[in-house]
Amino acid sequence: MSQSATQPDYPDNIDAAVLKIAGVVVLGAIMSILDITVVNVALPTFQAEFGTPDSPVAYSTVAWTVTAYTLALATVIPLTGWAADRFGTKRLYMTAIFLFTAGSALCATATSINMLIGFRVLQGLGGGMLMPLGMTIMTRAAGPHRMGRLMAILGVPMLLGPIAGPILGGWLIQVASWHWIFLINVPLGVIALIYAWRALARDNAQRTESLDLLGVALMSPGLALFLFGVSSLPAEGGDFTAPRVWLSMLAGVLLMGAFVWHSFRPEHPLLDLRLFRDRNLTISIITMFLFAAAFFGGLLLVPTYFQQIRGESTLHAGLLVAPQGLGAMVTMPIAGRLVDKVPVGRIVPVGLALIVVGMFGLTQITATTPYLLIIAMLVVMGFGMGGTMMPLFTTALRTLTGHQVARGSTLLNISQQIASSVGVATMSVILTNQLNNSPIIPGTQNVPGLGAGLRETQAAILSNTRPDSLAQLHIDPAAIARGLVDAANSFAHSYWVAWVLVVITLVPALMLPRKQPKPDVVEEGAPPAVVD
Repeated sequence: MSQSATQPDYPDNIDAAVLKIAGVVVLGAIMSILDITVVNVALPTFQAEFGTPDSPVAYSTVAWTVTAYTLALATVIPLTGWAADRFGTKRLYMTAIFLFTAGSALCATATSINMLIGFRVLQGLGGGMLMPLGMTIMTRAAGPHRMGRLMAILGVPMLLGPIAGPILGGWLIQVASWHWIFLINVPLGVIALIYAWRALARDNAQRTESLDLLGVALMSPGLALFLFGVSSLPAEGGDFTAPRVWLSMLAGVLLMGAFVWHSFRPEHPLLDLRLFRDRNLTISIITMFLFAAAFFGGLLLVPTYFQQIRGESTLHAGLLVAPQGLGAMVTMPIAGRLVDKVPVGRIVPVGLALIVVGMFGLTQITATTPYLLIIAMLVVMGFGMGGTMMPLFTTALRTLTGHQVARGSTLLNISQQIASSVGVATMSVILTNQLNNSPIIPGTQNVPGLGAGLRETQAAILSNTRPDSLAQLHIDPAAIARGLVDAANSFAHSYWVAWVLVVITLVPALMLPRKQPKPDVVEEGAPPAVVD
């Protein structure tokens, strides 16, 4: 990558050539984002399909299908910048599409929940490279000075993933089977490969920096072990003293601590932690971390609530979740344009305040809350998300110059993926523990396959998801009614935790710049931060 003191000679308008390349990036982004939202809707289905009629797989276990994917994303992102220089962006981008597509096909062949989780890791290895590589390709094609306008244009189609994902996933599960939520990626992947091969220009690989091998040996296993320990909490009932939890987390912290010590020594570390000297980047990353943990952790529970508490089909649950994406579709392009004119410290707090309002509505949720009210809260949260994500990414990199932009983008992506994994694990622990606080129904203690017995919350959920499995148990309807109330309260309690986290996020958000900075020169080809 060359460094220049002036902006490259790019045209000011977004021309057809740039839009053609943008299509490749959008298609890859939609594939990756679709996969996350589709699987969120499918979690209750996985519980039933990989369990038995009387004993579905624990929610904390199937949540690993989400966590394993984000864990793989987080561990591969630091290597993407080096690999792009070493092998070329076009070649690496097509490799990422192939890995993602192959992982999708393998997921459809899974015969156990553990096998599915393993194949999700392969998917994540490809998906983790798609977005950073796509943004690198876009910046080289459009030039850094046009990225604000380009992202405002791309914001709307990129949000089709969160909107269409739940609907498409619900429909496929309902009319076919859960296998098709992964098989649908195969034709999309083939189209994306052909499109990328024809639309992207061949770039020459160049060995500009040596790979920080010691950093890789410390950071990737350390991050994986730490997230494994955190994500094991739901399966251990939130018990931090469980060996699988504390040993994994301790080993991960020690390895990452060693990485922090090491990263200040080489000239080109795997993650450039020196950038945290930049106050603007540090505050943005703290804000992003808290926001992502609360928002994405809470988002996981919404389709599950509609299916388990309200008895909706996967398709209807997807349709009911879609308004949140529609809300984000409205505000994200607006925020993308405003961020060049209005200080980000006056935009992000407003977006977070909207999320606080919407999330508070979900803390009041019951088994009979009117759908219109829930949809209104989801739309408000969508408005807030659209007004938070893009401005945070932009301000994080605004004061960085030259090659620092690519390194800052990597730090942002890593922090977001860690936060998402922590948020999912936290919400799963809270929900699982709350559901397990329900009393056991008398007479079910000795029923084969039920272990210590059937809890009232479990009976209520089964009555909405698999009513046939309760027919032979002759459960008292009053116990099911009590369980339904307790189960709904469990979801509401989980949202209280997410709401508190969003409120805390307002503290660093209020420290974001409240004056518009002067534009800095950006290195040609340096990718901006992206969301995955």
